Amino acid sequence: MTTAVAPVSTDGPRRVSEEELARRARRRQRFKTWFWRLAGYAFFLGLWEFASGRFMPETLLPGPSAVFATFGDLWATGKVPDAFATTLTRIAIGFALAFVVGVLVGMLMQNRFLAGFFRDAVTIGVTTPGLIWALITAIIFGNREAGPLIAIVLTTFAIITVNVSEGIKTLPTDLIDMARSFGVGVLKRNRHIVIPHLAPFVFTGVRFGFSMAWKVTVLTEVFSSSSGIGFEMRTATQLFRLPEFLTWILAFYVLALFLEKVVLEVIERRFFAWRKTIRS
Repeated sequence: MTTAVAPVSTDGPRRVSEEELARRARRRQRFKTWFWRLAGYAFFLGLWEFASGRFMPETLLPGPSAVFATFGDLWATGKVPDAFATTLTRIAIGFALAFVVGVLVGMLMQNRFLAGFFRDAVTIGVTTPGLIWALITAIIFGNREAGPLIAIVLTTFAIITVNVSEGIKTLPTDLIDMARSFGVGVLKRNRHIVIPHLAPFVFTGVRFGFSMAWKVTVLTEVFSSSSGIGFEMRTATQLFRLPEFLTWILAFYVLALFLEKVVLEVIERRFFAWRKTIRS
């Protein structure tokens, strides 16, 4: 007597793996994050548009629709790409110089005597507002290109110096000593121990310093430059063109957010991808 075995049904509900559940949770979390972020933009832009012409005259508070229309007109004339290219070039050159100076000074400050030599200069650089350096360079250099570059260096190098100096103080000496005892060369020690350890400190200094570089560059352009975003802002205010002035401000904010949230975050995420590998 034989007993028939019923075939296993494949029509039942499929079990979802833990990985799939985690992926769905991440998608829901990402959706919620972007929803509330975009809702915030929609709320404030709508409030701004509602206030324009009701609580304040449109001549004093142009609405977002007027600002966006003005942006299209300015882009068509070529002013926006030219101004942004000029400002970004100054920031790139000035911040690259500030980064080199900051890293070198941070490394030199590990020496007790050089630390005393640089300490007060670094303290002044950290505590002095960028407006002061913008005014000083405007008085000394006028509208020459050296003014914004020197202002960027004086404003941001100290931030990088402090972060590099603190990172060097916390270097894992036990790992370095072990690498030396096993005959690991200087280049390999720096590549596998020193640089990965200092990277978070350096990136923190870069992000803070870059935000400061944006501000001081525009300030120097407002006071003494004949080109760039700050110069266009100054021209718009002198001619009392408020839609144009607000357009330059919003364009400045958008580009700053793009560079901070997209460019720098992507670079940082890729640089620290090895952390996820180790964690997994």
